[in-house]
Amino acid sequence: MKLFKTIFFIVTVLTIGCTSTNKKESTVSKEIENTKPAFKYWSWYGAGVEKTDEEHKAWFKKLAQNGIDAVLIDTQADSKRLEKVAPLALEAGLEVHAWMFTINRPGDTIALQHPDWYMVSRSGKSCFDDRPYVDYYQWLSPSHPEARQHIWNLVESMAKIEGITSVHLDYIRYPDVYLPIGLLPKYNLVQNEELPDFDFDYSDAAVEKFKKLYGKDIRKVEVPAIDIEWKQFRLNEIKSVVDGAYKIAHKHGKKLTAAVFPYPEMADHMVRQRWDKWNVDAVLPMVYNNFYNEDLDWVKFASQQGIEDLKGKNTILHTGLYIPEMTAEEVANAINVVKESGASGVALFDIKEHHFEVIKASKE
Repeated sequence: MKLFKTIFFIVTVLTIGCTSTNKKESTVSKEIENTKPAFKYWSWYGAGVEKTDEEHKAWFKKLAQNGIDAVLIDTQADSKRLEKVAPLALEAGLEVHAWMFTINRPGDTIALQHPDWYMVSRSGKSCFDDRPYVDYYQWLSPSHPEARQHIWNLVESMAKIEGITSVHLDYIRYPDVYLPIGLLPKYNLVQNEELPDFDFDYSDAAVEKFKKLYGKDIRKVEVPAIDIEWKQFRLNEIKSVVDGAYKIAHKHGKKLTAAVFPYPEMADHMVRQRWDKWNVDAVLPMVYNNFYNEDLDWVKFASQQGIEDLKGKNTILHTGLYIPEMTAEEVANAINVVKESGASGVALFDIKEHHFEVIKASKE
């Protein structure tokens, strides 16, 4: 009998102990779950000079009421205009990010006074007056010290604005060496190799800087496309612009975010952009599947590849989707795929009226 009581006591103690431990583990799990950042919804907004305050307010209100958390405001890096528009978005309850053209600076009145600031193609054409693909492709050379400082000055002017969360760098790369396959027919192009008109930067600033570092004139190299040092040099030039912008943004208590190509290996190949090596707080990869004739499986793959490449870094990934041609159902499915990928949020480019209902519903 004594033996039975003893065994019963031990089993009871162990059971209570296990139950207590399970409760603690459950509580800890719930605490972790509750502290996990909510899946964020972003949208881009062009704050054109022709728009009134009432128009801004109406759109910001609509975004906030339909599930959007953060807005990327494009004022063409005009900090004075952003100072006026940003408070209107903040009043609507939106997080504000200052969107800017970075290396590509179309119509930049200061830069246009300096023709030597611009990138030059392998075929000898300067973006100052002979632009690849489209007329708004006016790319500054990240190797030109004054052009680089001009970009950093713009970053600082935006970072000083009260209430914004980050300065958001777009076009932080070289011109497209290879276009997305879905866009090639539009330009009647076949790009099976690096074509001279789309291979940059052979400006004096870049060529001389590379020569000083590596002891060779890239203009005299027979096949520049297979010169690994030349490729790495250009990746490093973009990284150094980003890292400088990161220091500036953080100096003013702001974050640095960036729009990038779908995943680092692909971005490296297409536009000399290796964003997993950057100092940046968050990236919004433009996983525009319709540009690449891909379906939603590819959206998930590209998102997961980017997340994998960022392991060990303090950079968060939010997947960007291009949705104007999508139906409401397609948008809902795309958002679900992004959530399944493990991304921290979704950035929706060019939202149409018929999308709002499903965007809002996807948050509930």
